[in-house]
Amino acid sequence: MTTSQSGYDITPLSSERVNALAADFTPEERQVILHQGTERPFCGVFLDNKKTGTYVCRLCGLPLFKSGTKFDSGTGWPSFFQPVDKAHVRDIEDVSHGMRRVENRCARCDAHLGHVFDDGPAPTHLRYCMNSASLGFVEDGQPISLKS
Repeated sequence: MTTSQSGYDITPLSSERVNALAADFTPEERQVILHQGTERPFCGVFLDNKKTGTYVCRLCGLPLFKSGTKFDSGTGWPSFFQPVDKAHVRDIEDVSHGMRRVENRCARCDAHLGHVFDDGPAPTHLRYCMNSASLGFVEDGQPISLKS
């Protein structure tokens, strides 16, 4: 078992387990989460979420971002300046669409989350631009449980 500094199991899930967890996804959710798609801007359910809590991976439940790191980037997607634990978000170079970007995936289940850019606010100056379809939300006071 591989454990992050924040105490979560980040051991990669098998492809069979990932497929089982995604069995009830809509075609759009599958496209975004499993096939590196992007939802339309300004339509995601978490864009305007103001509740206090933790954004988790929709597929496996791994904590990704705290609500206190969320900011309005004006881009149409939920944006954060810092992950809960850097080990929870894996960066992959993305050269699709004729540009160089850094794609973010869940370190545990490899779900596509979005992309990170270097135009965010202090203190990190990063903008993790996430798809709402890739996220779940756990309000403060509720337990965070990984799907295994």
